[in-house]
Amino acid sequence: MPRYPDRPAVTDGGLETDLIFHGGVEMPHFAAFPLVETSDGRALLDHYFARYATIAARAGVAVMLETPTWRASADWGDKLGYTPAALAGLNESAVALMAEVGERHAETDVIVGGTVGPRGDGYRPEFLMTPDEAAEYHAPQVDAFARAGAAVVTAYTLTDAGEAIGFVRAARAAGLPVAVSFTVETDGRLPTGATLAEAVTTVDEAGGPDYFLVNCAHPQHIEPALTEPGAWRERVAGLRCNASTRSHAELDEAEQLDEGDPQSLAAGVAALHDSFPNLSIVGGCCGTDARHVAAMWRVELPVPA
Repeated sequence: MPRYPDRPAVTDGGLETDLIFHGGVEMPHFAAFPLVETSDGRALLDHYFARYATIAARAGVAVMLETPTWRASADWGDKLGYTPAALAGLNESAVALMAEVGERHAETDVIVGGTVGPRGDGYRPEFLMTPDEAAEYHAPQVDAFARAGAAVVTAYTLTDAGEAIGFVRAARAAGLPVAVSFTVETDGRLPTGATLAEAVTTVDEAGGPDYFLVNCAHPQHIEPALTEPGAWRERVAGLRCNASTRSHAELDEAEQLDEGDPQSLAAGVAALHDSFPNLSIVGGCCGTDARHVAAMWRVELPVPA
């Protein structure tokens, strides 16, 4: 089994915020996965991800095409009226779609990844699971990715080490390389109050993923976490940062998109490279689009935004 990441890779930006605010797409419960069901939705996703394949080619690195399935798990699917069987089919179809996008648009290596989100709200950890509960909850989605041939599975915006441990167990049982991405508040701590160092270390002590990422936080919010030295920093191989310096609570209440400044965000991400010596996967999260990711990889426009 290959150990990931085995090469530098571009990811996409803030899929949901981009499509909602720039594309006018209605997205109940912030769920993009229903787009996979329709020809119009698939065309929209094809156009969206093609921009990042172009960025990767111009940067001379791989492109990581990750499924739009952050909300395609049981509890969120139930809120949207999907049965477990329907969700499994959509998760498998999403992997196939990413592979098709890569075949159509990529001029570089393609890594097709499955995306998992937290069981609860990524900003408010009101419902915490034991590792066993988390493994049972996430297993159906992870298993669907494995059946469809995903190269790696990543859980984004996790707020708690217990859920991360269980998710890793589910991925290992399915035979998939696995990554865990935590989010942090403005003080550099997880929403549960744990430091990033504590969370990474705790998950690693329980077996650990192939690597970690941090997402849905501005570089200024990640900086306070770096007051804790240690080998945990070597385990963080990816960053997907927000465009905005606002807190999660402020972003939740915002009615307009805070796009920040692409060049400023890119400078903030670049400043974190020395702190994470194995950083190789870079993309965006809320408020970002192709402009921000192109700036992070020092790719000149025009890249359609």
